[in-house]
Amino acid sequence: MLKKKILLLVGSLNQTSQMHQVSDELRDYDCYFSQLYSNAPIVKFAARRGWLDATILGGEFMRRSTAYLQQHNLRNDYASAAFGNRYDLVVFCSDLIVTKKLRAIKTVFVQEGMTDPLTVQGKIIKRLGLPGYMAGNTALNGTSNICDIYCTASPGYKQQFTSMGTDADKILVTGIPNYDNVKSFLNNDFPHHNYVLVATSDIRETYNKDDREAFLANCVKIAAGRQLIFKLHPNEQKERAIAEIKKIAPADALVYTDGNTSHMVANCEELITQYSTVVYIGIGLGKKVHSYFDVEKLKKLSPIQNDGTSAANIADVCRHYIEHKGSLKEFLASYTLPKLTPRNAAATA
Repeated sequence: MLKKKILLLVGSLNQTSQMHQVSDELRDYDCYFSQLYSNAPIVKFAARRGWLDATILGGEFMRRSTAYLQQHNLRNDYASAAFGNRYDLVVFCSDLIVTKKLRAIKTVFVQEGMTDPLTVQGKIIKRLGLPGYMAGNTALNGTSNICDIYCTASPGYKQQFTSMGTDADKILVTGIPNYDNVKSFLNNDFPHHNYVLVATSDIRETYNKDDREAFLANCVKIAAGRQLIFKLHPNEQKERAIAEIKKIAPADALVYTDGNTSHMVANCEELITQYSTVVYIGIGLGKKVHSYFDVEKLKKLSPIQNDGTSAANIADVCRHYIEHKGSLKEFLASYTLPKLTPRNAAATA
């Protein structure tokens, strides 16, 4: 008997690695991957012009995720067009773009991490019922109510997505890979310790305002003479960002454009972020953290810690839903998340 087919949509490197972990728990199915895509003429036109290179629809995000798929020998069925497959389930990394063709298939949404702040533009887009991607950021991700099932990081995010329009009955608190076992990051070989880490965001690259000079000056003030280490967002204009840091930060400040950010957070004494999901690693490890978001609110939104079983949780949702014969309403009424431990989660792979 042929295996049922699952398409997992990816975007950033974080989204791609999360989907890879989910697929590892679904080896009894035929899994393929694709960068998030749109068939809308205006979106395709913008992508061809390079106007979307600062988003997960192209540019550095797409190059990195494509390289990741190649490195791990994962089948890339970009735009569901390379293999001629008919899919039984689609797992989304974002519900900002969901093509009509994919809406006709069973769908599961997996939260990546933090969403951007909701701007006036985003509020207008939401009120008018326009596509969420028109907000120009990820603020409306998880709020379209388009997908059949939503897998979220925490009860706090379930409440947030519900308040913005997604049916509460659709939302399952599974936890999310990469942020569900932060204590594991303490075992690392990053050579530095007891510094102040600054994890920057690609605010300007996504066409928003960022007073970088004031931000850097505040970082120096917070460090108060302690070692400063900067980890740049992969989507940033690196040369510009490095020049700005050298102008304001002490001469001994270190700048990383690559490397394991989670390990850097684990070894730091204090963490400064803008709109970065890595703040949740700092919160989970009990670090003093700074963010453009309200830190107390972030603590309520912080991903659940389940010893790394989120991928198995999400895979269990996918497995039961793809095999379910009845309606979505019947599935949601009958399904209960399993109680997994790290040991028996690994046994399901």
